[in-house]
Amino acid sequence: MSQEENKNRTSELEKMRHSLSHVLAHAVMRLHPDAKLGIGPAIEDGFYYDIDFPKKLTEEDLPKIEKEMRKIISEEYPIQQVILPRDEAMDMLHQQGQIYKTELLNEIPDEEISFYRTGDDFIDMCRGPHMEHTGRLGAFKLMNIAGAYWRGDEKRPQMQRIYGVGFKTEAELNKYLENQAELKKRDHRKLGRELELFMTDDKAGQGLILWLPKGAIIRKIIEDFEYGERVKLGYKPVYTPHIANLELFKQSGHWQHYRDSMYSPLEIDKEKYLLKPMNCPFHAKIYSRKIRSYRDLPIKYAESGTVYRYEKSGELSGLERVRGFTQDDAHVYMREDQIHTLVKETLEATIKLITALGFVNYQVRLSLWDTQDPKKRDKYIDKPNLWNKAERQLREVLEDMKIDHIEGIGEAAYYGPKIDFLVKDALGREEQCGTVQLDFNLPERFDLKYVDKGGKEKRPVMIHWAPLGSMERFFSRLIEHYGGAFPVWLSPVQVRIIPISEKFINYANLVREELMKNNLRVEVDEKDETLQAKIRDAEMEKVPYMLVVGKKEKETQAVAVRPRSGQDLGMMKLEEFLERVKDDIESKK
Repeated sequence: MSQEENKNRTSELEKMRHSLSHVLAHAVMRLHPDAKLGIGPAIEDGFYYDIDFPKKLTEEDLPKIEKEMRKIISEEYPIQQVILPRDEAMDMLHQQGQIYKTELLNEIPDEEISFYRTGDDFIDMCRGPHMEHTGRLGAFKLMNIAGAYWRGDEKRPQMQRIYGVGFKTEAELNKYLENQAELKKRDHRKLGRELELFMTDDKAGQGLILWLPKGAIIRKIIEDFEYGERVKLGYKPVYTPHIANLELFKQSGHWQHYRDSMYSPLEIDKEKYLLKPMNCPFHAKIYSRKIRSYRDLPIKYAESGTVYRYEKSGELSGLERVRGFTQDDAHVYMREDQIHTLVKETLEATIKLITALGFVNYQVRLSLWDTQDPKKRDKYIDKPNLWNKAERQLREVLEDMKIDHIEGIGEAAYYGPKIDFLVKDALGREEQCGTVQLDFNLPERFDLKYVDKGGKEKRPVMIHWAPLGSMERFFSRLIEHYGGAFPVWLSPVQVRIIPISEKFINYANLVREELMKNNLRVEVDEKDETLQAKIRDAEMEKVPYMLVVGKKEKETQAVAVRPRSGQDLGMMKLEEFLERVKDDIESKK
């Protein structure tokens, strides 16, 4: 399918999904005439409508609404645009008691207002576009109901948001529903509990993650792997505090641009301190502690630094939306003539890291500032010459490396453009992961300098590099990508030895000692249970290898090998098994 055909298909899908939200509102008003309508856009995979009901709906109400929607669709009503004079539109909405639509109308400056009508009993204020009639709306299903504050404001009424999905064909819908069923099985919150990887506790603090031993082991393996790769590239580790003087973040610009996402300052000795939202201002201070020569550059710092952002309690979700998270932050300070080489180096290293961790399908996005929308422009540092230079440099590196990429207008950081990696997991979901950001602005804000060959002071350029981003968010994707069945090199327990009776516990422990000498993570199951129960427990915990030992195995100094897939590999000499598992680990299978 060509890009143009794909764009047209997407546009048609958006129209179809927007029309489904219109039909959803129509069905609701037939069943609940006192309901007050909010907004109902098309979204990825479907649509939703925010509605204020006189009584709280439950999931049991969805089939009734869905049935009414199907009835409206089967009647093949035309979906017709109606343009009303502003006064007439306001009168009609007042008569209908649609207070939220009236509020929206007050913010529309136009003298003629667009509505869409289906049948004789429903008309909704909407710009469109919509399909020509309800009979062309494909396959859909209502999924769930969630709470949503009107206009996203906690001080406004809480409405009920009905979510639905819509596709061109029943086959596409069924595929989506199968994926959703699989997603429920892989939900990182569910697996996090079952596999004892992490926990939260409101008394410890909402949105703050407590890493349990097994999850902490996986995190440490990833951090050590990443640290090793960075050391090869010449990065030096640094550690920085969890709080800092508020003036530091005013100097960096974070306070001015991200204030709503920060915690309120603390007053200490009549000065204001802030839980750090970013690591980069500290690294700039470390750079600036002494005079630098052009020969010193590049200077590379790396830190797994925990930062804190204020997220609304209603938006917190497992590991994905948290209030405290650890970023794999790295910063490079360099001369302008080094930009191309070092951006290329970080891109190559990012690809190596994310693919080693199993994310072999990814898309690269060049994220740019939005110069057209004056509302959005305020979020960027207004230095057009520096912005244009940085964007040009990044584009040149991508072209030199022949990396196919898309462009994201308005996706840049406030201080500079960036290259983002959007990884796809096993279920085809796309999520931003690694990022490489080119920054001419912060070095200027912190007055960073180096002395060039001629003895003149020059300004360095800065790369912000986070290959995985938030460890918490990345770990949520990792859990769901593998469904908790991590590859051997990442598994917190790589081998569980299962003696068939207590008579063989001593031999099981001898095997354990031998495997541990080879740096494997091994447990012996000494529980007084049946062999089948022990095997079932290990499979439920997704341990990669089970070694069953009994009389034959003890006599021949061997083990009976069962991978978690359920197949029986039979007896192996311990050396043979060691060779197999070491190959799994070294090749990162």
